[in-house]
Amino acid sequence: MKTVEIKGTLRKETGKKFSKKLRKEGNVPGVLYGGKEIIHFHTPELGIKKLVFTPDVYLVKLDVEGKIYDAILQDIQFHPVTDRVIHLDFKEIVSGTDEIINVPVKLVGSAKGVLDGGRLRLRRRKLKIKGLPAKFPDVIEIDITNMEIGDTIKVGEIEYEGMEMLDPHASMVVAVASGRIAKGMEEAVIEEVAAPEEAGEAASPEEAAEEAAKGEAGDSDAAKAEGEKKEE
Repeated sequence: MKTVEIKGTLRKETGKKFSKKLRKEGNVPGVLYGGKEIIHFHTPELGIKKLVFTPDVYLVKLDVEGKIYDAILQDIQFHPVTDRVIHLDFKEIVSGTDEIINVPVKLVGSAKGVLDGGRLRLRRRKLKIKGLPAKFPDVIEIDITNMEIGDTIKVGEIEYEGMEMLDPHASMVVAVASGRIAKGMEEAVIEEVAAPEEAGEAASPEEAAEEAAKGEAGDSDAAKAEGEKKEE
């Protein structure tokens, strides 16, 4: 897994008032826990962009006044209005101990079902895994080449050497769903509309309205909709 270095300065004080002052000066308060002691520090806001504003996951070399800590980013607090980062939580990595982290999913290949008109649905963009940090992958690759329309891949079907998947094993990760119109049906409809003379007399306005109402009712029945710390 890729590594990024963050430089920090020990905080002499804690609390909302001091944290607000730090933010006005262009710094972000942070805390490191999980080791022998809890470290309160602050870091320049500009120095954390690579770590925060990216889909990638990094191991962190946290340099606090010359002392280096290996860590992983556990939580980020954003301002509810400006979306500026207002607090960072890091967990210190203890050698030989398993850690938990969310790793991005990367789909590999072109699904057969998509080439046949299906639609690819990525339900989980990250997966929660447990293992030794030294073995954490940058991404979890999933080969979708052989997926047909109707096929799914669930968490329980994914294996990664040395890693334990922590999301519910029955949860869907990726699927290939059927399109709205079956293959061949659209061509049949086009042919029927293009050759009205074969259908005999044109339908009356009342008959046309009745057919349209039936179609709208069918579409309505088929429609469905799917529906994350305290500031220091």
